Amino acid sequence: MKDVIIIGAGVAGCAAAREISRYNADILVLEKEEDVCCGTSKANSAIVHAGFDAAAGSMMAELNVQGSRMMPALAKELDFAYDQCGSLVVCLSDADRPALQKLYENGVANGVEGLRIIERDELLAMEPNISDEAVAALWAPTGGIVCPFGLTFAFAENAAKNGAQFQFDTCVTGLEKIDGGWRVHTDKGDLDARCVVNAAGVHADELHNMVSDDTMTIIPRRGDYFLLDHSAGGHVQHTVFQLPGKYGKGVLVTPTVHGNLLVGPTATDIDDKENTATTAAELDEVRQKSGLAVKNIPLRQTITSFSGLRAHEVHHEFIIRESAPAFVDCAGIESPGLSASPAIGQKVAGIVADILHLEKDPAFDGTRKGILDPKTLPLDERAELVRRQPAYGQIICRCESVTEGEILDAIRRTPGARSLDGVKRRTRAGMGRCQSGFCSPRVMEILARELGEPIESITKSGGASRIIVGIDKDSL
Repeated sequence: MKDVIIIGAGVAGCAAAREISRYNADILVLEKEEDVCCGTSKANSAIVHAGFDAAAGSMMAELNVQGSRMMPALAKELDFAYDQCGSLVVCLSDADRPALQKLYENGVANGVEGLRIIERDELLAMEPNISDEAVAALWAPTGGIVCPFGLTFAFAENAAKNGAQFQFDTCVTGLEKIDGGWRVHTDKGDLDARCVVNAAGVHADELHNMVSDDTMTIIPRRGDYFLLDHSAGGHVQHTVFQLPGKYGKGVLVTPTVHGNLLVGPTATDIDDKENTATTAAELDEVRQKSGLAVKNIPLRQTITSFSGLRAHEVHHEFIIRESAPAFVDCAGIESPGLSASPAIGQKVAGIVADILHLEKDPAFDGTRKGILDPKTLPLDERAELVRRQPAYGQIICRCESVTEGEILDAIRRTPGARSLDGVKRRTRAGMGRCQSGFCSPRVMEILARELGEPIESITKSGGASRIIVGIDKDSL
């Protein structure tokens, strides 16, 4: 019997795994997909929210501010990309100034540091491409941007370093109360645990409702985005939000930690919890609304569009509590869940430790080293690296200058990449302008060699997403 089974390997589940691994505990993370970071955590705005938006006094506000404060030190400890670039909420009409003031006051009540309202002249100096209609803005210097993949992988790898295990391609089909804990029924057999953590994202309500009469409802809320090329990355210097007003809620425009420009999202409630297809109507909405706060966005530099689902709980609040004996919900983790994830992990771990009376592990190591990017090294150190490990001198992805050495590192880690998307999210191979058009065959060859599998079994993202199908005529 495991001490803890965590269902879901998104950013919240992996953060919880990392924090619980501070204790002497046998931890297993179950994930229905083929890798960590395959749901909401891989398709979002990549924003570290300052915390001015969530309702004062809510758990969402508390954990958002706490998580945002933790992020700079955590980025150094776990070695992931993070930039505290600050955020702006742009007011487009004098009539909306009261709403801007209210947002400021809410942020102050939440404990957000450094908030102030700036006038157009200062705003224009900070963002030359700001809309001609902008009259003022809320400046939040503690806002930031992060690599959501890097953050999730950092949590997962550090949890694994401290003993947590991961089991992928495993779908939970039922939960049964047994003496001393829970029996978790899966499509790969039954597993027992003293405590279960429900971090299943848009499916968290289904698991919750298996064990509690106090039903939960989670609505998948889809958001569409445009991702623009590096050439557009400097169009704004900060994350630019639009103040909800007469033009609606608007969409954000933000740089990314990798030098791209991200524009979106929409917010459309849907029924299908697996539907992440973009739609023409929603992308048109992004086009129209993005230009309200920021002018001259070079949308012709778009290299891809994508959508993600947010786990919207009907009361718009994080649900983190023991909802049944030794069953801990970590549900309703929508925006600002990414920002709050370090604090979410701590809160879940505290509840689990109290339930199981866990003791701290004195051998816990909270550090993790990310995948080495040779481009960050001085030329002499890069040359020495290539001399010692020639794979770092072999460019596989030309758009992002990703080397074979980085890809090998991504595959050999625990948990490591097993698909094209797994490599892409860890190294950015395939993230560039050609969107893997040139590098995917080489990446597939490396995956097949390292995993000891035939190349035709290599997938884009696990399951049935094979790249090569049919018959090799040369084998006939």
